[in-house]
Amino acid sequence: MRGSGKQAITGLITNIQRYSLQDGPGIRTTVFFKGCPLDCWWCHNPEGLSRRREVVTIANRCQQCGECIKACPEGVAQPGSSPAGSVCVRCGACIGACPTGARQFAGMTMTVDDVLWEIDRDRIFHDDSSGGVTFSGGEPLLQPEFLLALLHGCRHSGVRTAVDTCGFVNESTLLEVAAHADLILFDVKLLDDSKHRKFTGVSNAVILANLRRLCGRHPEVWLRVPVIPTVNDSPEDLEDMARFAASLSGIRQVSLLPYHRTGIQKFERLGREYRLPAIIPPSAAEMKAAADCFQAHGLKVKVGG
Repeated sequence: MRGSGKQAITGLITNIQRYSLQDGPGIRTTVFFKGCPLDCWWCHNPEGLSRRREVVTIANRCQQCGECIKACPEGVAQPGSSPAGSVCVRCGACIGACPTGARQFAGMTMTVDDVLWEIDRDRIFHDDSSGGVTFSGGEPLLQPEFLLALLHGCRHSGVRTAVDTCGFVNESTLLEVAAHADLILFDVKLLDDSKHRKFTGVSNAVILANLRRLCGRHPEVWLRVPVIPTVNDSPEDLEDMARFAASLSGIRQVSLLPYHRTGIQKFERLGREYRLPAIIPPSAAEMKAAADCFQAHGLKVKVGG
């Protein structure tokens, strides 16, 4: 599978995950783009927040040998911890010097053909399960030229596509991308704008407006709602979200995503503070109650992606 002449276009990717069961129907290949306009407190992929590659440190691999200190031209490397983003120039000298692989880059530049080749390796799983590829992040629409070239390449080869978006993007870009994707996974975190600003760093006005416009244009939109204890899981929050979802034509499914703590270690590796350290994931009974709330409004609901 080739990119129809678009191989010179490149993008910044954090990971390509195979055999994913959480990012759309069937077995998926999920391509994680780097860069996101939101700063969600519970983010489980913080390596995808920055639009630039970063140095991450896996502390339990560090032998405190000090080779990173010797190699760093800025004098900011410290064994066992990631350098502060404001002073690290991301040259990679410390990574090359580390004998145990404790220091790594988050973010790799790939061409369209690079990614399409990786996707093509999983075609047998896609075909047997009615699966496909999901472009996620981060926020894939922050790299629109790269994303559109990948969507064109996939359509040319008959690979079903999904795009996962936070919705805080340019409307025309969203609609252009949606026109070339089989499925849109649209994330909505909170309806209360003040809480949305607090917990994500941005207003939800653009997000909600984009969702309303998208639902009138695209035949297959799945709403994805993270369920974060103490943030958006009160009965009132869930009822408001369910009522909002039911008011939109075109929502084919609501996916309720239970909070999990896998992001905590990733924040530590990036040298960043995790702002919800005491939050406990919701129980199965709590997730069922949340699903029941949405089902009561006539919505198709799935717990998980």
